[in-house]
Amino acid sequence: MNPALETLVLAYREFQPPSGEILFLGAEPHPDLPPLTAWQPLKPLAVQCEAAGMPLTDQPTGKFSTILFLPGKSKGEILAGFARAHDLLAPGGVLITALANTAGASRYEKEISRASPLLASVSKNKCRAFAVSNKTPWQADLLNEWRELEGFYEIPGSGFFTQPGVFSSGRIDPGSELLAAHLPPSLRGNVADLGAGWGYLSRIALEKSSRIERVDLFEADSRALDCARKNLSAKAAFHWHDVSTGLPEKYDHIITNPPFHTAQSKDIDLGKAFLTTAAASLKRGGTLLLVANRQLPYEAHLDSLGLRSRILEENHAYKVIFSS
Repeated sequence: MNPALETLVLAYREFQPPSGEILFLGAEPHPDLPPLTAWQPLKPLAVQCEAAGMPLTDQPTGKFSTILFLPGKSKGEILAGFARAHDLLAPGGVLITALANTAGASRYEKEISRASPLLASVSKNKCRAFAVSNKTPWQADLLNEWRELEGFYEIPGSGFFTQPGVFSSGRIDPGSELLAAHLPPSLRGNVADLGAGWGYLSRIALEKSSRIERVDLFEADSRALDCARKNLSAKAAFHWHDVSTGLPEKYDHIITNPPFHTAQSKDIDLGKAFLTTAAASLKRGGTLLLVANRQLPYEAHLDSLGLRSRILEENHAYKVIFSS
């Protein structure tokens, strides 16, 4: 189980926050948590929450006496999350946040203490949880600075919109950029973009080929998918979906920059699961175009799936692979 989650639950029990409605931002299920409202943008974790009987909300509204916050690793996401939690707290409410030490727990504890005095702090499982309240007003200038980090913003000069917390939120991913250079104008029919993020590869594919009838973007992070909706319109369909569970139909072409991280850790099996899904979802004669870090052993896995592969380009960091 996530050590930060364990530390968060321990802190909740020790801090004894006020009774009332509870909101869990970045929710994950835990048997010791009381009934609460959950917000979780990552599809696999959202499915786990639903299976555990935790009601999910797409957009938290109202006021909550306690907010639990289990953030990702992005600075903008964490600071914007502090401001978001503040605005959702009922009078006298308490916010409890937990992070791994390696994710900067001590740094963010100091950061939030600039806005509001700490009520308590607990260190356990190589993580830290800390609590603040709104019984006294938070430092207004700092709070407004954090509020400005939330929402959509344009990557300068790109025409693409992203938001804090999503993959490659501050720039076009260099691996995706390399793959985009090799997307051919011959793409046609129905195309799937697996792990589509905020839609960069899908938009480039549509710009290069007028023969594409539809691009289906499959993305596990609902925040990234919201960005993709701003970045694409015509011929695009958006699916909040865990690619490792398979796809609902088969495609003429599949493009992907498969992820190989889960939370803070590398997970090569996740990338392999993407390729397994891709192989099972190609029409007869279909093609797969992907980019990956050079050291990842994807060619052997593609071969085991019955696909013939060749490297179209390779540089110091990435390789573009064509399979059919």
